Amino acid sequence: MAANLHPDHPKLASGIARLNLDVSDDAITNLLAYTELLKEWSLTFNLIAPQDRSALLGRHVLDSLSIAGFVQAGSLLDVGTGAGFPGLPLAIALPEIEATLIDGAGKKIRFIRHVVRTLKLKNVQAMDVRVEDLDPELKFNNITSRAFSTLADFVNIVRPQVDTGTRLLAMKGTYPRDELEDLPDWVNVEAVEKLSVPYLQAERHLVIMSLAKNPESKNPKPKSLESKNPESKNIG
Repeated sequence: MAANLHPDHPKLASGIARLNLDVSDDAITNLLAYTELLKEWSLTFNLIAPQDRSALLGRHVLDSLSIAGFVQAGSLLDVGTGAGFPGLPLAIALPEIEATLIDGAGKKIRFIRHVVRTLKLKNVQAMDVRVEDLDPELKFNNITSRAFSTLADFVNIVRPQVDTGTRLLAMKGTYPRDELEDLPDWVNVEAVEKLSVPYLQAERHLVIMSLAKNPESKNPKPKSLESKNPESKNIG
């Protein structure tokens, strides 16, 4: 059986272990199948930059999984998902969550639907829709974004989907000091976590936010948030 393993299986499994995540072999196999489909479709459609195709594990898959320890149980909305990051790797690695991936680019949603059908993923829904057009009655336990917009634009555009228990997870590169200052008063910044992504030599941060209990008061200085991923706090 080992002879049939994808050549990148040991590398991905090692990266996942370094993130302190418990991911099944079946999920790792599906993550690698996803990368192969992404490479195939990218020959025709511009889903990812050409220079990224040889660095998918670190730059995209493990980068997405680096926030898995901060995802709450329940539903997840991935805004501006593009080719499925971070929502699709999270849904594959965390089959207990129900993920809704949205993007306004039809070709990217067609690709995600193809991945969902091919891998027989039961916990992923892909929607060709802008977040502004979502039913305001829809609420989510987690809302994620990766290289989507400024923090203020992100939280304001998803505000109708935010409830008292919603966790907003915005992935950033360098520490977004100026963007944090521009956040509206209704947002509580729980933490800004420095992330370590295996095989990726780049700065990564995760801004964790929620609905403020007292929106009249300005955000306090972010505190550290307890994570299932302790490595994320000590390596840049």
